[in-house]
Amino acid sequence: MAYRTTLVREPAVAGAFYPADPGALQEMVDRLLAEAPRYETEPAALIVPHAGYIYSGHVAAWGFRQLEGRPYDAVVVLGTNHVEPFFHEISVWARGAWRTPLGEIPIDEELADALLAAGPPLRFVPEVHLEEHSIEVELPFLQRLFPGLRFVPVMIGEPSPENIEALAEALARALAGRRAIVIASSDLSHYPRDEHARQVDLSAIGAILSLDEELLRHTIAEWMARRIPGLATLMCGEGPVRTAMAYARRTGALHTTLLRYANSSDVPYGRKDHVVGYAAIRFAREPDPPLRAEDRRTLLEIAREAVTHAVQGRPLPELSVSSPALQLPRACFVTLTRGGHLRGCRGEVWPRSDLAHAVQRVAVLSALDDPRFPPVTVEELPYLEYEISVLSPLRPVADPEEIVIGRDGLFILAGGRTGLLLPQVPVEQGWDREAFLRAICLKAGLPEDAWRWPEARLFRFEAEVFGES
Repeated sequence: MAYRTTLVREPAVAGAFYPADPGALQEMVDRLLAEAPRYETEPAALIVPHAGYIYSGHVAAWGFRQLEGRPYDAVVVLGTNHVEPFFHEISVWARGAWRTPLGEIPIDEELADALLAAGPPLRFVPEVHLEEHSIEVELPFLQRLFPGLRFVPVMIGEPSPENIEALAEALARALAGRRAIVIASSDLSHYPRDEHARQVDLSAIGAILSLDEELLRHTIAEWMARRIPGLATLMCGEGPVRTAMAYARRTGALHTTLLRYANSSDVPYGRKDHVVGYAAIRFAREPDPPLRAEDRRTLLEIAREAVTHAVQGRPLPELSVSSPALQLPRACFVTLTRGGHLRGCRGEVWPRSDLAHAVQRVAVLSALDDPRFPPVTVEELPYLEYEISVLSPLRPVADPEEIVIGRDGLFILAGGRTGLLLPQVPVEQGWDREAFLRAICLKAGLPEDAWRWPEARLFRFEAEVFGES
């Protein structure tokens, strides 16, 4: 069937997910964007949530703010299918425009045709878009950032490997040579209690950041098998998320950053017993710049004050940091030494909170909860030295030859056990690659050759390491 170029998709959730009044909508979006920091690194793809703005708008804004001032010439929004249970393919809306209370957004018909040229499973099926909200709720943010916006909406039905690969390949081909942004629309866990949601979501986020499709599949299967009360899914936009990961791998957007995490209980009207998780994640072709010297000094001060207060039995200091770099969620370790000897080291593999609070939290664990050592005493406080390691996301190791001593740390997952060694450890111990591989197995309580097991998963990571000396 042929469709006229005047075909317009009308808003389906204005007045429900976001304000229907244009003035109120513009004011709300502008306020949310103004409250989010903007970082130097340019995104090639984003994951943003699609719930009602009162619940997830502040998280979405952290993603969309990264697009401000960047003249993209191609914009694709990937949505997920909540309302058409019998649609299993991929629909590229190829003609006309989409309307929100802020006006119409024309379709980039040339780009849409380039995607459709890939053939099945990519088709133009307008009816599956009409009541679906996952693309619509992202558009007011884009309209405020790009007044002359043209875009292509893509609805993913079944998140099968065949669909994901076909769409990622079509995107990579159609967007080659263009300054493009691919936006994947997805919420995270639905509807466990708050404490369970944070566990589940942070595991899923860690898998997304690794760009490892197998780890994401394993993470989803493992958590769903636990039958956590209320947990219906780890992510409703699994298709968009997997496609963003595959597109990033194909196009060299290998630097992943969690910009913001929250769930619906973090807002005043949210319930703790029935939550939905939200994340804004950036995929980029360039890494974030290193921490500034001032930020490093701040983190070391946070670590020292946290340990001092905890060991003395005092409440931890309230943290208020203005540096955007310290507001990013990051995984980190804090190492304590005394007289050149290890006194405690604890940390987190996945980002759980902003970097400032993460350092505060793991510094206390290093002092009081490293099972290899007794808790730090008040008498020891003046003699402690502090080192902080801020971790990059994990990356799967396809070939042990790619491990570089002095650059890479290692994480292993095998036999239900895990172990981690920081990049500085093999340098301090004088290990070569083989010794490092044996040591990571022993750290996990595994045989020293467990890294060779077919089921073993080995990951590497880098770290920005700094101390007081």
